[in-house]
Amino acid sequence: MAADRVEATNNIKQINLALIDFENEYGTFPNSSTIPSVKAATSTTLALGNKTSNDLFRQLIAAGTKSEKIFWAKTAGTPRKGDDILGADALKKGECAFTYIAGLSTSSDLNAPVLLAPVIPGTWKFDPKPFQGKAVVLRIDGSAKPEPIDKNGDVMINGMNLFDPHQPYWHGKAPDIKWPE
Repeated sequence: MAADRVEATNNIKQINLALIDFENEYGTFPNSSTIPSVKAATSTTLALGNKTSNDLFRQLIAAGTKSEKIFWAKTAGTPRKGDDILGADALKKGECAFTYIAGLSTSSDLNAPVLLAPVIPGTWKFDPKPFQGKAVVLRIDGSAKPEPIDKNGDVMINGMNLFDPHQPYWHGKAPDIKWPE
């Protein structure tokens, strides 16, 4: 439904603000290198890892994001909204809908996607069902907009898959894709 896509777009914009706040504090968006600094600065007991978007988004919660609900969107992989129990259960499996591209910051190529939904975990493909054939894509420049998903499950930009390392914004390097749990 369109309302589900609007909610996903609103949530992705809220995550963008959290990413910017995080970068102001730690010098970059959450990645494996920021884990020690977040642990030292916050004394968090949250499980901070770097295998999934859930893992890396927990750094945003440790750094001050007050709600895990912004990480949710209505997709096949997210059966329940976060309940804001921010201890050991923060962003548990099924509470995060967004795929995250690790290793970026506001100084990255402004056209580079940083958050996306609904990506089918482990693939470069999008599920066309949740948002009526559209994907929600947040770019480094802060723009969040729906992109059409083609019949193959791809979002095509410049005639190439959005994730293709040949895209100008990836500068020949494959993106470090972190899918949600």
